[in-house]
Amino acid sequence: MARATGGGSTLSEPAPAPTFRDGVTAYLQRLRGGDIGSLPALLGLAVLLVLFSALRPDTFPTALNVANLLVQASSIIVLAMGLTFVLLLGDIDLSAGVAGGASASVMAIVLGQAGLPWWVGVLAGLLAGLVIGTLIGLFVARVGIPSFVVTLAFFLALQGVTLQLIGQGGTIAVRDPVVVAIANGNVPVALGWVLAAVAALGYAALSLLRWAGQRRRGLTRDNLGLVLLRVVAVAAAVLVVTAVLSENRARVPSIQLAGMPWSVPLIVVLLVLLTAVLGRTSYGRHVYAVGGNAEAARRAGISVQAIRVSVFMIGSTLAALSGIIEASRLNSVAPGSGGGNTLLLGVGAAVIGGTSLFGGRGKVVNAVIGGLVIAVIANGLGLLGQRAFVNFLVTGAVLLLAAAVDAVSRRRRTAAGR
Repeated sequence: MARATGGGSTLSEPAPAPTFRDGVTAYLQRLRGGDIGSLPALLGLAVLLVLFSALRPDTFPTALNVANLLVQASSIIVLAMGLTFVLLLGDIDLSAGVAGGASASVMAIVLGQAGLPWWVGVLAGLLAGLVIGTLIGLFVARVGIPSFVVTLAFFLALQGVTLQLIGQGGTIAVRDPVVVAIANGNVPVALGWVLAAVAALGYAALSLLRWAGQRRRGLTRDNLGLVLLRVVAVAAAVLVVTAVLSENRARVPSIQLAGMPWSVPLIVVLLVLLTAVLGRTSYGRHVYAVGGNAEAARRAGISVQAIRVSVFMIGSTLAALSGIIEASRLNSVAPGSGGGNTLLLGVGAAVIGGTSLFGGRGKVVNAVIGGLVIAVIANGLGLLGQRAFVNFLVTGAVLLLAAAVDAVSRRRRTAAGR
């Protein structure tokens, strides 16, 4: 619709302010059209939390277990964050897990054998991940080898590199207090509350400013009530978790063990930065464009090869950080670090959280939600005394369900012309 002005020109009518009912109706229409985002993962996470809390009320919802759960999930979440960038292009990185192990080995050698400061070791590990990602990206984008083949080759080769660095059957201890504190240290309680308040208020400010900007420009926007509802839900979740982690969880009353693990604010910082990169920069728009239709993106002037190289660089660098967090949690690096099911859990976290395997759709927050789902399953089943095979069966079933939901949603979006 347009309206005439006194000078004979026409201006678009500003979008009318939606009512709460309009907002709910629009949201339900998006769901029916296949735009479901992280909703299934959020509902599944809520069900799992309620179920395990009811079955193990004396252990699962305690401050000690919540802290352990978050620490266990940290490395998988960071790995899944990096894989999200790769999956957005419809590619895959089978080497991400062992890339993290190899990078952690480099860090451990720099810290232990060279005796250099912690920040030099961490930078060396991250640089190793960056080099790995650059090489993978060049083979995929420049040479034209499918990412499956390239990363499978790196998956095999990097295990040999880690074995050479550490030695058959050996381990390298990680004793630097700063590195060990990444997964085993805790933020002071007062600082934790400050960080929680900053996170809640920051999310509220960004959400309201975005809504106000859309309203000022006359764009289509959500109902303000729905925006406030999301803000309240996120703030409540942040404050409840902070309150639980602020309790003294030491088994001996004379010892004080309270505060959120340092890996939690680290993940929050990564979430904010990477979300801003994908959602607020031209680079992020280019990533989505290439993932949605690489040929159309190329014709629009986007350097598809550069974007493809860059996502593998980001993915392997975050894989290196994931390996460092895991080395901090275990206080050591072994030849098998990053192997086993590490990669599968990272990919599973991203997909379960809502990132599409077909490319072009996904957010960094999907990795956080999916990583929590996987960690809650493993933690809850462990407290119930279930054997390991049950954990594998349940996690595999959840991943298969998430992939099926992704495929169905994609067909619905295609049918709806989205």
